[in-house]
Amino acid sequence: MSLDSLFDGPAADALQSPLLATLNDEQRAAVSLPAVPALILAGAGSGKTRVLTTRIAWLLQTGQVSPGGLMAVTFTNKAAKEMLTRLSAMLPIQVRGMWIGTFHGLCNRFLRAHAKLAGLPATFQILDTQDQLSAIKRLMKQHNVDDERYPPKQVMWFISGAKENGERPGSLDARDADTRKKIELYQLYQDQCEREGVVDFGELMLRSYELMRDNAALREHYQRRFRHILVDEFQDTNKLQYAWLKLFAGQGTAHPASVLAVGDDDQSIYAFRGARVGNMSDFVREFGVEHQIKLEQNYRSHSNILDSANELISNNRHRLGKNLRTDAGPGEPVRVLEAARDLDESQWLVDEIRHHVREGGSRSEVAVLYRSNAQSRLIETALFNAAIPYRVYGGLRFFERAEIKHALAYLRLIENPRDDTSFLRVVNFPPRGIGARSIEQLQDAARGNGLPLSEAVGQVGGKAGANLSAFVAKIDVLRERTQNATLRETIEAVLDLSGLMDHYREEREGADRIENLQELINAAESFVTQEGFGRDAVAMPVDELGGQSPASQGVDFGLPMVAPDERVEQMQAISPDGETLSPLAAFLTHAALESGDNQAQAGQDAVQLMTVHASKGLEFDVVFITGLEEGLFPHENSLSDFDGLEEERRLMYVAITRARKRLYLSHAQTRLLHGQTRYNVKSRFFDELPESALKWISPRNGGFGSSMAGKVPQSGAYAPSSVRRNGDFGTYDAMTGAGPVPAQKAAPSHGLRLGMQVFHTKFGEGTVLTLEGSGADARAQINFPRHGVKWLALSVAKLTPVNG
Repeated sequence: MSLDSLFDGPAADALQSPLLATLNDEQRAAVSLPAVPALILAGAGSGKTRVLTTRIAWLLQTGQVSPGGLMAVTFTNKAAKEMLTRLSAMLPIQVRGMWIGTFHGLCNRFLRAHAKLAGLPATFQILDTQDQLSAIKRLMKQHNVDDERYPPKQVMWFISGAKENGERPGSLDARDADTRKKIELYQLYQDQCEREGVVDFGELMLRSYELMRDNAALREHYQRRFRHILVDEFQDTNKLQYAWLKLFAGQGTAHPASVLAVGDDDQSIYAFRGARVGNMSDFVREFGVEHQIKLEQNYRSHSNILDSANELISNNRHRLGKNLRTDAGPGEPVRVLEAARDLDESQWLVDEIRHHVREGGSRSEVAVLYRSNAQSRLIETALFNAAIPYRVYGGLRFFERAEIKHALAYLRLIENPRDDTSFLRVVNFPPRGIGARSIEQLQDAARGNGLPLSEAVGQVGGKAGANLSAFVAKIDVLRERTQNATLRETIEAVLDLSGLMDHYREEREGADRIENLQELINAAESFVTQEGFGRDAVAMPVDELGGQSPASQGVDFGLPMVAPDERVEQMQAISPDGETLSPLAAFLTHAALESGDNQAQAGQDAVQLMTVHASKGLEFDVVFITGLEEGLFPHENSLSDFDGLEEERRLMYVAITRARKRLYLSHAQTRLLHGQTRYNVKSRFFDELPESALKWISPRNGGFGSSMAGKVPQSGAYAPSSVRRNGDFGTYDAMTGAGPVPAQKAAPSHGLRLGMQVFHTKFGEGTVLTLEGSGADARAQINFPRHGVKWLALSVAKLTPVNG
């Protein structure tokens, strides 16, 4: 079916809208699709945010939906804010009330409107990941659970994983003693959260899903209301998120909503977080999708970079298929370095960055990517020694800093005195003579009487009880003094009366922490302004219907309005709680949700260091992808699993497509990692890249079995790739793109190769994962299905190839 044939009659006239004038044919078709379920395969750098935002504006402008009848789901707060900003620039509407946000943000909004129906207090608070872990540690200590046998992080992952699968403790299968214990801890944790009136991120999703699933009137209301649903980054949805979407969209009903799913199966890299790329094909089947549009025009990179990405990802079998293209020309070739040692790799990287800066380039437009965080140490050392500023992306975010967490804990206790996690964080901070023994006595009293910690202080006697009572009294005074205060006044009072500011003034390095606390006041002011509370507002109504009608916004889209009696009927059907949300409660929710975002760090002109996972969604003029070795990238955990290897390839695809102008790939024959020297084979990904797009700036020898082994330059011997140089390794010319004269490869004496099936007399059949060394020092890493992964010395082990 051609793109033009999708539109007939009045829809064809709408295609003349100025909103569509600057779009390419693919984008134009995606924006103006009819009101039916559709899938948009949006390649990297293809302008998908522009398509999503313009689609919303086009639906509003053409009268197909009101602002309150549309929902758009993003994966980061940054993306949601960008969408709202662009939308407000396109149309004269108030966008604040629209349901555009992250899954967690929209679930929070939904549960705030229906807290009673969901079995939650109206002022429920959200635990970020740090607070969730703290709550689990506290729970395990109370119940004398061995934290070495059951590490708290593993327990947290177990609980979060169960929630992502839509499972409560009672529905889980206790297949062994360890699982049975984790299920018991899940139940205890759930009970603890209920008592304290808190929810974690997983609970936001699961509680929202359960409420929609179990309340027919509520479900029917929202299915009637949201006739258009748009979902960004659909390939990153997990099982529960997809089930949640199906409920809101009315999948399986007579008239499901028009769902526009936008995603790229080639960039699905979060399986470890529960993301399920199969949701895309399930969506096509279950919603009867007839329209799939591919956004393949790339506006970011040159064709040498895109050709490399296209050819690499074509090796994945399970993909929907697309091919990126560009009008930007071939650009520079992709430069490939094979270094003798990781030290040489990092020194070469420094030389290239210096050359980039001498050419007038910005350091902040340079990104160094690695598969594992452990790789950054050597790179950081090299940059530091070269006096090149750098920044490790993904450090502590503002709302995760200790001093900010302390201030937020005081604020949360004002809002919810039953929050034991916040109570324990600040009961003795700043120090007020309450020791571990006093806390233990208080926790015993609270547990014995079924009370929150703040209500159990009367059960503790002596000096400990007096100190604890003084702390609770301080919180009560703060609550009373800030009862009718603005958000700014509330935070200023807390910072002053809690003693936090005085405490940090006495610290030798407390100036930065004080600045951060003062910035918290600015963050609150900004929040109040953006959310429209008004400077002196003390509460806002929960928006159970979400947003305003077009008429109330002063914009006439020619839409039929809901009759007053119908609106009353809808309100009665969904039993709105009629609660109000204070600016403080709203701000605390905002802080918790923001702490989950992976936000870029602004600041000086510095090289950006990050894992490949952290780079998704970003782009840079110059990108280095380091450590491209078997077992490192692709990671050794994926080599014995077909799906895992495909995800590693998608991860490499994401890394390649971050580059706009210049891309470097590197690997080292030896690398010191985790305290051990690794002898490496170059990544199989090199064999999956187009030779025509590459320029090797060192010989492609066969590792330590090569005839060139030993002729290794010392650190600093690699000149910047724009300089013509002759050396022991052959001749290359960066000005003309001529590659080196490759060294002759020596055939390995053991006759094994990666991926070969072999037989061992003790362990049976296995697959060769890694080969290291040569001669008497040669060894292999082999995955034996019945015995696991083994390292074997090839001079001793008797391995027989299976079927040649």
